[in-house]
Amino acid sequence: MLEHLKANNRAWAERKVAADPGFFKRLEGQQAPEYLWIGCSDSRVPANEIVDLDPGELFVHRNVANLAPPQDANYLSVLQFAVDVLKVKHIMVVGHYGCGGVAAAVDGQRRGLVDHWLHPIREVHHEHRCELEAIEGDRERWDRLVELNVIRQVRNVASDVFVQDAWARGQQISVHGWVYSIANGLVKDLAVTVSGVGELDRLS
Repeated sequence: MLEHLKANNRAWAERKVAADPGFFKRLEGQQAPEYLWIGCSDSRVPANEIVDLDPGELFVHRNVANLAPPQDANYLSVLQFAVDVLKVKHIMVVGHYGCGGVAAAVDGQRRGLVDHWLHPIREVHHEHRCELEAIEGDRERWDRLVELNVIRQVRNVASDVFVQDAWARGQQISVHGWVYSIANGLVKDLAVTVSGVGELDRLS
């Protein structure tokens, strides 16, 4: 079963060793990434490849529509481990244009359990409905909702007790909001970086 994937794995490992004989030995030692990536599960958005980092250099959490909900134990466990144990310096919330999860949140169709997961995006949509309704073109409106969702998730991360406590003890952490374009492979910095408690107000 899946022999082609196993063959791909062997070829990848061989290429890594050929280029750098000590690559896997170093990985065995420890992981010490400076970055936490909170991104979408979309298969077209491979975190390490987008920022050209090797395994061990980027701690990654992915879910549908790159949400950071304060009631989700999976996300919170990743966040706490990244902040308290790995002591990452940067947390990037990364959405992407053309996100199917964002579209599914507001297209009026019912899909089951995922509708509950996507409820925070409907809240963002409702909060910014005047701005969104003024945008001509479905694609442009959808893209703006993707950006607004990222901004909301940046606020969620920066408001979390794990990040707040880290700042209180002098730990340096910055939370960034990016959007990736599948069309050209580039990330857009939304310029909503938060590096301390006093910077949260501008995201309100």
